[in-house]
Amino acid sequence: MNPATDRARAAARAYRPALGPGVLISPPLLRGPRTVHLLKHPVSGAAFEVGPKEHFLISRLDGTRTLDDLAPAYAERFGRRLAEEHWNRLLGLLGTRSLLAGAPDPPTAAPPPARTGGRWHGTRRLVADADRTTARLHRVLRPLLHRAVQLPLLAAGLVTVVALVLHTGELLDGTGELIREPAALAGAALFLWFSITLHELAHGIAAQHYGGTVTEIGLRWRFPVAMLYCTVDNYLFLPALRARLVIAGAGAHLNMVLLLPFALWWSLLPPGDPTRALLAGLLLLGAVQGLSNLVPLPPLDGYRMLGHLLGTARLAPETRAYLALRRNDPDAAAAYPRRARRLYTAYAAGFVALVLLAAAGTCAAAYQLLTG
Repeated sequence: MNPATDRARAAARAYRPALGPGVLISPPLLRGPRTVHLLKHPVSGAAFEVGPKEHFLISRLDGTRTLDDLAPAYAERFGRRLAEEHWNRLLGLLGTRSLLAGAPDPPTAAPPPARTGGRWHGTRRLVADADRTTARLHRVLRPLLHRAVQLPLLAAGLVTVVALVLHTGELLDGTGELIREPAALAGAALFLWFSITLHELAHGIAAQHYGGTVTEIGLRWRFPVAMLYCTVDNYLFLPALRARLVIAGAGAHLNMVLLLPFALWWSLLPPGDPTRALLAGLLLLGAVQGLSNLVPLPPLDGYRMLGHLLGTARLAPETRAYLALRRNDPDAAAAYPRRARRLYTAYAAGFVALVLLAAAGTCAAAYQLLTG
């Protein structure tokens, strides 16, 4: 054998690679028939998927292990020898993507344009450095994020939801009264818009609290409606499930917290009071706005929370792909792992049930408002 080749192979076997600082690795995610992990470069933001075998090796690249060190653990885990070609191919992939320590950083992605779209629909970035802005807000509000504050607020929100459910008829009647009062309705609409704005910022502040980042804060309009948006990045890579769930649900939680003073005011007023009726309408609209975000349908926050709980990526698109495969290629669909088959089938059934339930509830509420 060529001496130069022998030396190159010996050097490769003695190499102790390490991941570059700040490289992000996600928890396992079910995507179609495969379980994948996401890797992301901390500077360029480029991300790609790897399988469980590659993740097993990548997560152990700490600069102290060689191929010979990792091979026994790999064989014990997967029941097969770690081929030298596989090892070299993996290191080559990581090297070309600048994910190994010592590799030069790739150029950062160009910032998105400050404005896209036109007069009738589009977006406009409002903050030059969204991550720094939300970090400052987080520093100011951090004492309020302690469990001693948030858990009582969560309990109060749950009590409020139960109380509203028990007075559904009154809330529907109050909504009818609110609709017939233009000034009060305008005030309620302004409050709901303000609540949506804070809803978006709550995602960003929660992300800062748990180590995520905020890439953009801006205004999105679909004439005549304009809404603030806050794009949270990197929280998919947080190892703690609780952190990912809190970030996704922070907006809905804040919506319910904002309703608490009005719920208390409403509860203290006697039945028949005109203000009580208007507050009942505001509470119904606000509760629907907040709780509807927890419905597990895309693109709502509840859909993201369900994805975190189930450990899935692109749940809705992968469900559609699986159902299409069942119809067109049953053998290929049968090759999916059992968990994937059950999960995608269950989500499809739940999706249909939720859509029908939402349609029925909307029709019933509209009928009650029109005939009440």
